[in-house]
Amino acid sequence: MKTNGSERIRVIAFATVLLFLVLTVRLLQLQVLQGEKFKRLSNENRLRIEKVPAPRGIIYDRNGIPLVKNSPYYCVSLLPEMLKKTDLNAIAKFLNIDAEELNRKIENRKPFEPIKLKGGLSFKEVAFIEARLSDYPALIIDVEETRHYLYGKVGAHLIGYLGKLNPSQAKRPDFKDIPREAFIGQWGVEKLFDKTLRGIPGKRVIEVDALGRQLRLLHEEPPVKGDDLYLSIDINLQKAAEEAFGRRTGALVALKPSTGEILSLVSRPSFDPNLFARGISYTDWLRLIRSRKAPMLNRALQSQYPPGSTFKLITAIAALEKEVIKPETTFNCTGGISHGRWSFGCWKPGGHGTLSLYRAITESCDVYFYLAGKEAGINSIAEYARQFGLGEETGIRLVKEKTGLIPDKAWKKRVKNEPWYLGETYNASIGQGYVLTTPAQLAMMISAISNGGYIYEPRLTRIESPVEPVRKVKVKKETLDIIKDALRGVVADEHGTGYAARSTVVDIGGKTGTAQVISAKRRQQVPEALRDHAWFVAFAPVENPEIALVVFVEHGGHGSETAAPIAKKAIEAYLSPKENKSEDR
Repeated sequence: MKTNGSERIRVIAFATVLLFLVLTVRLLQLQVLQGEKFKRLSNENRLRIEKVPAPRGIIYDRNGIPLVKNSPYYCVSLLPEMLKKTDLNAIAKFLNIDAEELNRKIENRKPFEPIKLKGGLSFKEVAFIEARLSDYPALIIDVEETRHYLYGKVGAHLIGYLGKLNPSQAKRPDFKDIPREAFIGQWGVEKLFDKTLRGIPGKRVIEVDALGRQLRLLHEEPPVKGDDLYLSIDINLQKAAEEAFGRRTGALVALKPSTGEILSLVSRPSFDPNLFARGISYTDWLRLIRSRKAPMLNRALQSQYPPGSTFKLITAIAALEKEVIKPETTFNCTGGISHGRWSFGCWKPGGHGTLSLYRAITESCDVYFYLAGKEAGINSIAEYARQFGLGEETGIRLVKEKTGLIPDKAWKKRVKNEPWYLGETYNASIGQGYVLTTPAQLAMMISAISNGGYIYEPRLTRIESPVEPVRKVKVKKETLDIIKDALRGVVADEHGTGYAARSTVVDIGGKTGTAQVISAKRRQQVPEALRDHAWFVAFAPVENPEIALVVFVEHGGHGSETAAPIAKKAIEAYLSPKENKSEDR
């Protein structure tokens, strides 16, 4: 019996020692090896850290006119500590939201943070919810900040819009300090200058109890407002240009020739950025992306078309610089020319008769430029086109640009493995065939012609001091003076193709262009979708240009009929004196 008793004591003692050993090891693990982890979890259970979005910087036009304002954004949220006591089906019905969506939001919630159920509430909706909070104590109204775009659709492709962080952005390190529900720039300059505009978020450290209920505010770091931004655009010009388009589809890009500042960038049709700033509905989003008019396409930068007769300026410059023609060189236009079995017509069936370069530009004679292009050669034409920025991105970083196409013999051999034919030179000489440009590229071209051959980096923000050009085209001043004089005649002369742009306010120089969609033989009484595209490039005043622009009207027919009047209205809106308008443009 004694032996059995001693044995039991030893077993109990051994078990006791083993138990204490296990407890000691566990305590060592919890307090030493994992102490920091559990200390952090403990603090997180005790403290709630809320990020406070910073007021966003205001965007102004070049004259200090505000284009946006910050507006309250109301949300209704659910307190997580009240979940077990809340009838979620009643909440879903009350807020008119899908029950499955509500459950998804609850499943994806962050610990202790209010669960946002519905955002972008109107004042009427806020009042309706506030009046019934006693029946739904789990709900609270949050107030955040978003944008109101004061001019709606005007300038939307340039200004852009805000939106909530998407899942891929939330994972990026440059957005790590942004509250999950905060608005950020998702398009246009709002996106391009987002970091500057959004400021520095604040922080609130709140003590909470075990159920997550707020006890007291322990620490607060106020947010720092974002920097204001002064764009290069003139909103009066922008508005006048967009109104001049009416219901037409197209683009306009206006530059300040002495700096490269973008005075206006129009893409029609446009969209209302306020739809996005308050959380666009699925129905509205589908309507935008499925529209045949493609309102989300930035036609100024992402559409490329044959430039038509506006490209004759490049052909003329190439022929003059290569000295294959002089200003007084004449060709006889009888309405077209033939090459082998092919015919190349002039837009004027009866022909222009014998004419020199000045009349060829002012009246836009195709035959003259067929022959001038033949003398210059396609490689020379391509060389000068590229000097003026055609066939390459302009550097306007709003969206991914199209590059256009400036063909030459090497391109044809590389891409099609075929030789270059004279008939293709004829087509290229008048801006048809393989030649493609964007409206922004043609704006750069006419700006450089107007300012004496200087290429400036296009800029979206206002410039406070003189800037240096990127380069100067290798074209003689006399050549550019000849071209500018003829461009004045395009508008000023009675028989000039740009006579519709003639203004009593300012002396305008310009060039019309018509880009064929289908062959001339099939162009009688065609539907709008098959009509030619209309171009007009212009600058003013001719002697000392302050604005250079391009107007493109999709399926607009002749540039003289649709594009030139738009250019006139835009130029006059910018240069006409206005009350309270800054003289420092």
